[in-house]
Amino acid sequence: MEIKFYQSLLEDIKTRIHKSQVKAALSANAEMIALYWDIGKLINQLQNEQGWGATVTARLANDIKNELPEIKGFSERNLKFMVQFYKELDFEPLIGKQAVSQLGESNPIVMGFGKQPVSQLENDIQIRIEFMQQPVSQIPWGHNILLMQKIKNKETRLWYMQQTILNGWSRDVLSLMIKSNLHLRQGETINNFSRTLPNPQSDLVRETLKDPYIFDFITIAQTFTERELETELVKHVEKFLLELGAGFAFVGRQYKLTVSNQDFYLDLLFYHLKMRCFIVIDLKKGDFKPEYSGKMNFYCSAVDDMVKHETDKPTIGLILCQTNDKVMAEYALRDMNKSIGISEFELTRSLPRNLQSSLPTIEEIENELKNREV
Repeated sequence: MEIKFYQSLLEDIKTRIHKSQVKAALSANAEMIALYWDIGKLINQLQNEQGWGATVTARLANDIKNELPEIKGFSERNLKFMVQFYKELDFEPLIGKQAVSQLGESNPIVMGFGKQPVSQLENDIQIRIEFMQQPVSQIPWGHNILLMQKIKNKETRLWYMQQTILNGWSRDVLSLMIKSNLHLRQGETINNFSRTLPNPQSDLVRETLKDPYIFDFITIAQTFTERELETELVKHVEKFLLELGAGFAFVGRQYKLTVSNQDFYLDLLFYHLKMRCFIVIDLKKGDFKPEYSGKMNFYCSAVDDMVKHETDKPTIGLILCQTNDKVMAEYALRDMNKSIGISEFELTRSLPRNLQSSLPTIEEIENELKNREV
């Protein structure tokens, strides 16, 4: 028995087992989400038909616990979430009006009572399959609860579902992305991608970058230098990569390039696994200046010639500055032949105005401390 063939067989079997486990977990999750939707529907229907109040969920939770003690997930709180889930899930547009009309008010997807005609059962199965293919059934129940609590707009909620599936976000990461209003920042960078990249690559790059970038995970003095900012970002590289988004792989900081016997140093160099290209990030304190785009164009050309593999796609540049004049940025990029994006970055989120006036300034805090020392 040749060891290389055996090792290959072993790795192939392990891969297949892992894929099967993932599929089984996803299928089980979809089944559970469908069940929760259906239970929410049953409770809501009987509350409306029988005039039952909210206390029915407490009684149900207690009876389920007593009669099915080994089953978890049916607390009073969770049953209320199931009812809310049913009410808020706009199921009709997802599976088509014809399918919903066939469903009928007394015909649950998961739990059926009594005998049903074969044609009706086939309809139920088809509706069930279509339901389980929707994004809502492909994310964990905890994610759905978080979205119900934090996002009221259904289109925005669907966007976060799709991003969760695409990026494999945990519940904590999803919460962080919602808090930072990612849906308002994604794809908002000023860029020249439509002129320098073919479709659909230009759309992919545009949707990958955002504006502004939120770096509230670092602690730095107000009078920071660009090198200090760079050091802090690298120190917190895991959180930095999370803010950049899925697919970014860190290559290096102060990456050295030698052109005509002169050394140049890139602030940060990344490789994007999905776009298959290098991304140069240039950090700039203060306002955007037109000369930044010319320098970035030079960096991208150098990386393309000296670092990029022949199978890689052209390098992309991203200039991050504290403030950005849109008109000036668009003029600066108009005749550049390299793909460049310009975004702002924020070290901390601005406080609401009603809080700004009620909180002491740094000077006031310092004066108070001096007075106490006296």
